[in-house]
Amino acid sequence: MSLEIIEISGLATIQDSGRRGWRKFGVPVSGPMDGFAFHAANQLAGNDLNCAALEIGLGDITLRALRDCVISAAGVGYSLSIYIWDFPLWSSYYIRAGWTIRLTKLDLGIWAYLAIAGGVQTQPVLDSRSTYLRGHFGGLDGRQLQAGDVLKSGSPSRSLHELAARTLPEPARPNYSDAPNIDVIMGPQTKYFTEESIATFKSQSYMVSATSDRMGYRLEGAALTHGNKTELVSEGMTMGAIQIPSNGQPIVMMV
Repeated sequence: MSLEIIEISGLATIQDSGRRGWRKFGVPVSGPMDGFAFHAANQLAGNDLNCAALEIGLGDITLRALRDCVISAAGVGYSLSIYIWDFPLWSSYYIRAGWTIRLTKLDLGIWAYLAIAGGVQTQPVLDSRSTYLRGHFGGLDGRQLQAGDVLKSGSPSRSLHELAARTLPEPARPNYSDAPNIDVIMGPQTKYFTEESIATFKSQSYMVSATSDRMGYRLEGAALTHGNKTELVSEGMTMGAIQIPSNGQPIVMMV
């Protein structure tokens, strides 16, 4: 046993790089919302890039180390404190048994990752440890993490002293922005929308709603208008696809 969750106010789950090969049966890939930060956290902890780690979003989390270990944290929108000190993300740290680790939500960004040397160990489901919340499987009992949960880790790839104090240089990190310009490829359903709606969608700003989650980002802004009332045939969705429900507010599909 390595880490115990003491307090949590956000959405925290266990994720590895995803559950692949099962979409034809209606099972999504799941995995991290921010793949770069997830892989960086694993690399800093000396793990295989597919190892399971803790994903935290939309709130804070406090954990206690149950034994000496090395952890790493990466992402954006969070501050990191260990015991009585504050540290930057995108680095790995030696943690002594009994010390607390806290990720506190800031204004910019949503997702951060905490990896532990050896990776988080849970029972794989369909060849993955990723939590699929709506399917109620993977991770820890198929649910989001809560106070009192204990996360077990595997054996580190090297000695803890070798894995600690590693940092991803700032030029190698993504250029995160709170107001990004997003490229969009128009799909085969474009003809179902008015020309005015298409022009609006391409030129207006949209905010990510607080009702968003790992399944989809609900956007708030100028409503889009369907050109006719034709019912579309149901079809598979993939990450990044944009759905326009009857209220005209776009939903971007996530993991």
